Amino acid sequence: MELKVTRYEIDDRVATLMLDRPDRLNSWTGRMHAEYRWILDQADRDPSVRVIVVTGAGRGFCSGADTSALQGHVERGGYDPGTPDDLAQPGGGVRPEFDANFAFQFGLSKPVIAAINGPAAGVGLVIACYADLRFAAKGQKLTTAHGRLNLPAEFGLSWLLPRMIGLVRANDLLLTSRVFLTDEAYDLGLLNGLFEPEELMPHTYDYARKLADSVSPASLRETRRQIYTDLHRDVSSAVRASDDLIVERMKDDDYREAVSAYMEKRKPDWKGR
Repeated sequence: MELKVTRYEIDDRVATLMLDRPDRLNSWTGRMHAEYRWILDQADRDPSVRVIVVTGAGRGFCSGADTSALQGHVERGGYDPGTPDDLAQPGGGVRPEFDANFAFQFGLSKPVIAAINGPAAGVGLVIACYADLRFAAKGQKLTTAHGRLNLPAEFGLSWLLPRMIGLVRANDLLLTSRVFLTDEAYDLGLLNGLFEPEELMPHTYDYARKLADSVSPASLRETRRQIYTDLHRDVSSAVRASDDLIVERMKDDDYREAVSAYMEKRKPDWKGR
């Protein structure tokens, strides 16, 4: 796919998906949605990629739906996503519950880190919330936004936010659509880290590479799928599934390598099978 509104780079096992409409604070379009899904699919399939970082170009992370797209919905008298029929299906087929917009990220095999470098509104906040981890620059504006547009909470955010920060806090953000800063988001437990703007990306990449170095690819894949699958099942099912996975993983070459590396006090050489 030709990338017109995003950028995709891989460096030292870390893939970067950058939303790239800096003059519009990376506002969301149908084209961006298609490219976003395509890049995630490519990164998830690439054995050289261990971790995925999502961020924005320039001063913004993603300021929400593009205003021209919003006006287009008015003119057409209804919602038109503006996406092609052959959208990539990253993480598809893992569980039926995950086969929906943005929820497909639960089916990915690699962790996604959102580096929130600027404002994130509406779908921009959705993107950040569906990441596994979130780091942000101080003083950036966030909002669910939908209430000011006569819309419902978008893309399952009403399911996701209460599970992330609790019902009472989520209700405040969802019902008011108020603007809040990343500083408050950190206090609410929505962020894993808060940094001065110039420190955000160095910290994010350092964290991503430590994940790639210290945790086996198979463990990352299975653990993140356990996390999101266990949100949909009872504890006994989760325990039985983890028991089965332990038996399976102990047959793997990377388990033997992990034990050898531990005994020899060296960094493991993960093969990722």
